[in-house]
Amino acid sequence: MGQVDQNTQNLDEVLFEFIPNGNYVKVVAVDPVTNTEIILVGDRRSGKQMLQKAAVQKLEYVIAKGRKLS
Repeated sequence: MGQVDQNTQNLDEVLFEFIPNGNYVKVVAVDPVTNTEIILVGDRRSGKQMLQKAAVQKLEYVIAKGRKLS
């Protein structure tokens, strides 16, 4: 797992896990503050940075959606 803080507005830290499976990679991203977890599957050729960016965007969306529902 690692962390990234690339211009994310709401997230100070994100934990990642990358699980390769053939031509695809399963990415698990967790916000340790809210304990929100997302999973996405991406093309292995996309590269780690692209997959991290997509995971952070999805994580921010899920957190924001959860706040609106509360």
